[in-house]
Amino acid sequence: MARLSLSARAAAPIARLFAPEHVRTNQNTTLIKLLACVLMAVDHAGKMLFPGVPWLRYIGRLAFPMFAYCIAVGAVYTRNPLRYLSRIAALALISQPLYALALAHENSAMYAVSFTESPLRAAWSFYINSWQKPSILLSLLLGLALLCCLRSRQWALAAMVLVLCARFSSNLDYGLSGILLMLLFYLLCPCPPLSLAATSAFLLFYWARGSGYLLLGHPFNMEIYALPALIFVHLPMRRKLNVSRWLLYAFYPAHLAILAVLVRLLPA
Repeated sequence: MARLSLSARAAAPIARLFAPEHVRTNQNTTLIKLLACVLMAVDHAGKMLFPGVPWLRYIGRLAFPMFAYCIAVGAVYTRNPLRYLSRIAALALISQPLYALALAHENSAMYAVSFTESPLRAAWSFYINSWQKPSILLSLLLGLALLCCLRSRQWALAAMVLVLCARFSSNLDYGLSGILLMLLFYLLCPCPPLSLAATSAFLLFYWARGSGYLLLGHPFNMEIYALPALIFVHLPMRRKLNVSRWLLYAFYPAHLAILAVLVRLLPA
């Protein structure tokens, strides 16, 4: 019995590492989600409606770290991980064709079957082939799946999810680095100074390499503009806004549907 107790005490720090109980970084995730939604919409509008206004894309880079952080906090506090996963999965399934239409990710295979001759088969082909370029929601879903596996100590399943993410990294928004960012947010949320230092170093290493954009006279990848988001998600904010989560979930497909219509109605 003493051995078992000693073993349990030795395993406790490991359990707390992979299943943190408290978040000491920014707890106002509703505000973060609202800001991320607005920034994402600005980014998408900049890409499709105002391509000559680059700063819209720059500030849009702030959105992904915010969404990634909210996924990590949700994984800590959710009472029902399976239900949380199901909501993100349903949102991804609903939004994918709208994502392809709104952000010019269509491909010839989506229209390979005539809607006039075979509408059901054409709709199926359209939907399935729209997944050749998945939306950000697939990255968020896989990241959440990894964190939920770690939280429940399903190490083999967590390893499988991580290998899957690495294997299909090129097909994911932000690739494997996006998944690893969620992991860092999750593991380090009890220690804000360490989390800020580690995530900043991580983004500088993975996202700042490149030569397409200038910041303070130095060439960087455009993702360098995501760095200020890390400061915001580490602010010690505790008060939470009272906004329906369903409204936040609905924003993603709704803004894509509006953008898809505007892209087709407005002159090029």
